[in-house]
Amino acid sequence: MGSSTGLLFRVTTFGESHGGAIGAVVEGCPPRLALDLDAVQRELDRRKPGQSSITTQRKESDRVQVLSGLADGLTLGTPIALLIPNEDADSRAYEPFRDKYRPSHADYTYDTKYGVRAWAGGGRASARETAARVAAGAVAKQALAALCGVEILAWVEQVGTIRAEVDPETVTMEQIEANIVRCPDVETAARMEALIREVRADGDTIGGVIRCVARNVPAGLGDPVFDKLEAELARAMLSLPACKGFESGSGFAGVTQRGSAHNDAFISVNGQVRTSTNRSGGIQGGISNGMPILFGAAFKPVATIFKPQDTVNDAGEAVTLMPRGRHDPCVLPRAVPMVEAGAAMVLLDQLLRQRGQVGSLGPAPR
Repeated sequence: MGSSTGLLFRVTTFGESHGGAIGAVVEGCPPRLALDLDAVQRELDRRKPGQSSITTQRKESDRVQVLSGLADGLTLGTPIALLIPNEDADSRAYEPFRDKYRPSHADYTYDTKYGVRAWAGGGRASARETAARVAAGAVAKQALAALCGVEILAWVEQVGTIRAEVDPETVTMEQIEANIVRCPDVETAARMEALIREVRADGDTIGGVIRCVARNVPAGLGDPVFDKLEAELARAMLSLPACKGFESGSGFAGVTQRGSAHNDAFISVNGQVRTSTNRSGGIQGGISNGMPILFGAAFKPVATIFKPQDTVNDAGEAVTLMPRGRHDPCVLPRAVPMVEAGAAMVLLDQLLRQRGQVGSLGPAPR
């Protein structure tokens, strides 16, 4: 039914935006992992609503409860159940839209598929569901760091036409978290924030691009053909609400180059095979090559705008609606931890698959 992802590290999320709670069941987490619940909570705090003046003002503490799979601070190897209660769900703002299809939302398509929908808050189509992914991704992040020192960082690279130039080799979490936009380029971040405020004051929304790097990823992760590593990462990103585009390595910019300029030459670094450039984004033939994994995810403007819009109701009659509720003018700042979580879940699943296949965390012996 589309609520589960992963093969060996498998995550199932549940709950609706305006239900009693949302959560995740995490299966396949290695046992004896010292799980830092404060670190899990910090990831949720980065995603939660109401965290700044440029995000939705819905007030949710997003305090995670661990119901199973943990004893004395160590993972048991059994399913980890994570529960996040909904504390500030207000369905009254959605009552006028009970029978109306909001433009570019999932209202019509859910109705068409199921014949019923959770009209309050968008139900499973709401970005509220991603809190469960972030909690599960925080577990994956810690497992990756413990197993092979993988570090995953994402940041806002572009809002509208404003774009930051950030070095993925040197960017730090401290730089990313230094401002409410989560763009490590301070001057560009200020321009982005001003644009978001301008758009919000106009009752509108705006989109942009999040860039992500995963460092210390071992070579050998991913499989040929249908299970290519970038295909799995793309699936994780494009399953996020409002994500409409994915690019690996040089992405679409690579089409402007010739192969002679785009190819990554192999070199030896302290006896390790590496490449002198990284236009492949750390993935070749669908398999990680030991270089940093680099990708970008494009997010469209949030569909709820505070302007009159023409639409139809469930009887097919033309109507005009004026949206209400609490929504982000730009999803990018809160989507940063969502992107990191999605990448972490994919990479841990691939790492466990590779370890089970060849019996090690590195490439198979020649």
